[in-house]
Amino acid sequence: MSANTKSFKVPFWAQILAGLALGVALGWIARSQDVSWLVTTLEKVGDIFVGLLKLAVAPLVFFAILVSITNLRKVNNAARLAGRTLLWFMITSLIAVAIGLAIGLVTNPGAGTGLTPKDGELPEKTGSWIDFLTGIVPTDVITPFTELNVLQIVFMAAVAGIAALQLGEKAQPILTLSESVLELLQKALWWVIRLAPLGTVGLIGHAIATYGWNLIGKYATFTADIYIGCALVLFGVYPALLATVAKASPVQFFKGAWPAIQLAFVSRSSVGTMPLTQKVTERLGVPKEYASFAVPFGATTKMDGCAAIYPAIAAIFVAQIFDIQLGVGDYLLIAFVSVVGSAATAGLTGATVMLTLTLSTLGLPMEGVGLLLAIDPILDMMRTATNVAGQALVPVIVSAREGLLDRTAYDSVGGASPVDEPLDGPVVADGSRAVKATA
Repeated sequence: MSANTKSFKVPFWAQILAGLALGVALGWIARSQDVSWLVTTLEKVGDIFVGLLKLAVAPLVFFAILVSITNLRKVNNAARLAGRTLLWFMITSLIAVAIGLAIGLVTNPGAGTGLTPKDGELPEKTGSWIDFLTGIVPTDVITPFTELNVLQIVFMAAVAGIAALQLGEKAQPILTLSESVLELLQKALWWVIRLAPLGTVGLIGHAIATYGWNLIGKYATFTADIYIGCALVLFGVYPALLATVAKASPVQFFKGAWPAIQLAFVSRSSVGTMPLTQKVTERLGVPKEYASFAVPFGATTKMDGCAAIYPAIAAIFVAQIFDIQLGVGDYLLIAFVSVVGSAATAGLTGATVMLTLTLSTLGLPMEGVGLLLAIDPILDMMRTATNVAGQALVPVIVSAREGLLDRTAYDSVGGASPVDEPLDGPVVADGSRAVKATA
């Protein structure tokens, strides 16, 4: 009986594709036939799914960062690994922003749209370097959790993790509790991830019902630029780095990482995808102790889609709408903001804060943000998929360079999603092996 049941189980990737197809169909019906109750239903289904993901974000980020920092004590040359991870985050961000700038300069995404400065409006929230720098340190320990200020949560978790390392054995009870809470949160979020096919129906369906295809037509060049830029990074830059730097098969990487990339596309949340990203990274042969640091760190700071490609093209788009000329210095500033300010995106849906930070640095009108808010959900899917792919890629590259990557696990990884495993199933990668960095 169990064998027959297993043979009829629909793979997770197929469930997601079915959700996409059904969402498009229901969204088209709701819009073309003006079925208001269907629009409302799709909106509520999508909102509930995203709400469940966000519900776990604050505690998940805090305990994941805290535990990941303390887990580094189990790793030889931990400082070296952390430094190499940050370095590759910066390298890939620079490559991504360069591609975004090149595409924007070649295609002129703001030309011929019919949009004018009057179509823009000031965003409710804006970002500046003063806000970014002063906003890192919270004024109390409660507000960052209630207002979901992920950057401040990361700061508090990092301080707590470093303090725990300094205390040593005295902090062990707190670490044990933190590890248990993290496992509990990941288990609960795993259940939410299994609802992704339903969430996909609601999110995609509501987007189609609300925006239709007319809006995409108005932003056709800009939308195409974002998707092409992300695709070049995802399917061009990343495979090239894997083949040349990590000496690893790009095909095997996508086989292993695809479930997380797929979920990121539909959920539009790097943090919500984090448990699955960590599992696929471990399955690709990255040591568990290192993956448990690199993936949570990347989920809050590694944003090639939202913080590199998108603001680069968006800045050019806004400048063209407002008839403002950008110079070489402005393009260098965009690159700087992309590398240094990417933590402002904080792994949540949307990249509005990062865009306002970029526009304010360049002195461009904030009303430009309002021009892009309507199209943002459609863009955010591809951006987040690129983000998550990069968050899995860098640990693989660093592990390979440091001689830590389990090549056997990497070369034998299959295409099945960890979500298809039993809820209590083991993680494929062996996290118990010794971790030693090469000199």
